[in-house]
Amino acid sequence: MASGTESDDTADTPPPTSSIYKDPDDGRQRFLLELEFVQCLANPTYIHYLAQNRYFEDEAFIGYLKYLQYWQRPEYTRFIMYPHCLFFLEQLQNANFRAAMAHPGNKELAHRQQFYFWKNYRNNRLKHILPRPLPEPVPALPPPAPPQQVVPPVPPVPATTVSVTATAPAPSPMQYSMPPGSAPKVEPRNTGVDRRKRKKDG
Repeated sequence: MASGTESDDTADTPPPTSSIYKDPDDGRQRFLLELEFVQCLANPTYIHYLAQNRYFEDEAFIGYLKYLQYWQRPEYTRFIMYPHCLFFLEQLQNANFRAAMAHPGNKELAHRQQFYFWKNYRNNRLKHILPRPLPEPVPALPPPAPPQQVVPPVPPVPATTVSVTATAPAPSPMQYSMPPGSAPKVEPRNTGVDRRKRKKDG
């Protein structure tokens, strides 16, 4: 009986803390190693190397790839510098992709597509992110001019022939001082002189 009770007591007691593994640096070294390995998966040539050396045939390694999927969580993705590694990590969960990456042609195809993505992704992305330019402002039209009164055209004057008739010459200025038919005035001096001449002659 005593032995049974002792075995029950030992089953309930937790194992000593010395048997629980604890990272000496609180997991910092492990975090950095896994981060480095995950980011290596961004290189199709490295994935080809793993396939050529039959790492993908090891069940423990396949389990390790499944374990590394925690890097897809938002609290860990902020440490990723090469986001393509997360895409290839997801593809490596598929056995067909793992087998295909053993062929050099597929490795070159993946590398070429990755290059085209880097080349065109930014420009294609900016087309959807950047705001479209505003349409050019239409110049304001000037206010309409007030309606002008339409003046009817003046009919042309027909050309007439003017007959020129001979007119009397214009009178001289002296004629304006004496009315026509009046005799010129004789000064008295002249009359006296004439009388004297007549007496002498007589």
